[in-house]
Order: sequence, then C-alpha cells, then structure tokens
Amino acid sequence: MIPWLSEHNHDFPTVSSALSEPNGLLAAGGDLSPKRLIAAYKKGIFPWYSDPDPILWWSPAPRCVLPIDQLHISKSLKKTLKKKHFSVSFDKAFSQVIQQCSLSRKDQEGTWITDDIQAAYLQLHHMGVAHSVEVWDQNELVGGLYGIALGNVFFGESMFSKQNNCSKIAFCFLVNQLRSWHFKVIDCQVHSPHLQSLGAIEIERKDFLSYLADQDKSSTLAPNGYWDLSILAEDIC
Repeated sequence: MIPWLSEHNHDFPTVSSALSEPNGLLAAGGDLSPKRLIAAYKKGIFPWYSDPDPILWWSPAPRCVLPIDQLHISKSLKKTLKKKHFSVSFDKAFSQVIQQCSLSRKDQEGTWITDDIQAAYLQLHHMGVAHSVEVWDQNELVGGLYGIALGNVFFGESMFSKQNNCSKIAFCFLVNQLRSWHFKVIDCQVHSPHLQSLGAIEIERKDFLSYLADQDKSSTLAPNGYWDLSILAEDIC
C-alpha cells in the first residue's frame, strides 16, 4: 500500500519508502497546485499518471540524469546544427509545446500529459518556474521540450519532434544555455535509448538527492521569469 495524500497536506513520505515495483511509486492523491508541485520537485518527486487514475507520485531508483558537461552530440546531429536550417527559442510557445508533447503520445496507451497537467504546468510557466524550448522551421513549430528549473537543476518533463532530430536540437540548445548559467544536471527521470544517445546516465537515488540538497547553496545566472536564448548554433559543443 502507498500513502494517500490529502488536498490540504503538502508533505510527502520519504522517497526511501517508494516501491521497487512499480519502480518509484511513492504516493497517490493530492492535487497539482504550484505549492505541491514545487515541493515535490525539490524532493526528487514528480507526478505521472493517466486519466481516469488518481494523481500518482514517483521517485524512481536509479535516476536517469545528464550531468551538464556530459552532453554527447553525434556527427550527424552536428551536421544538422551547422546547417542552421532551424531556429530555436525559449519560452515563446510554452502552451503549444506541452500540447504537442501530449499529442505525440496519443499512439501509446493514452497520455500522462492530461488537461490538468497542462493547466498546472502552464501556471508554473507564468510563475517563471516551468520553461520551454522551441524549434522552428520557418514559422512552424517542429520540435521542443519543457521542464522545471529549480536552483541549478533542470527537471526535464517531455519532448516532441515533428522532423528528424528536432527534439535533440532543442535539448542541445538547452544544455549549452544551462551550462552558461552554471546548472549542474538535467533530470531525465527514467532511462530511454533516446536520452542515452545524448549522454544521459543512471545514478543512485541518493546521489540525485545530493544534487537537490545543494540547490539552496547554489547560485545560477539564469534570469527570473521568462528565459531568452543567448547561445548560438556555433556555440553548441
């Protein structure tokens, strides 16, 4: 059995009590208020569920992360970046990005990016906590990603791509921009071959929590509110 969270109590059980099967399931219930979501991410917890299930909260072990200095860019991706066919922006189309991320998963067993999730993260975006990266082909949005920034950790949530490599392009620009702001790590949550190809690795939960423990001690150059992109394609490495 896992604990059921009330709407008025924003405390989470310790992540060490998360189940090993299914990996990382910690609690159910509660709500998607900004206060609860921010409290969750600060403890290495995130929501993941599909309608009509209740909200489920997770903290998997091991944790998939990308140390900010370990980005891997393939030769083919480098060629694509050098062509400069696509343009990239930050925080220009958050609602479109999260909607496209939800649509890209319709061919799977439903989507965990529900209407409630979209509304909750859009609220965090307006607060300057959630951010998006957009990849454009002329005026068409062809790729992107979104996530949460707290301290020197970026918590990646989802990405989509309508053309080859566009989600990877968004990720490369994000990593290099975060590096310039002295972020330490991107949380990728769970392993996938796509993320592994970009350099993501699995680490112990306790090691991931040590990154989070340093948040309050760290300082970054990331601006408050909406982000602007200052990295150019030729700066990507």
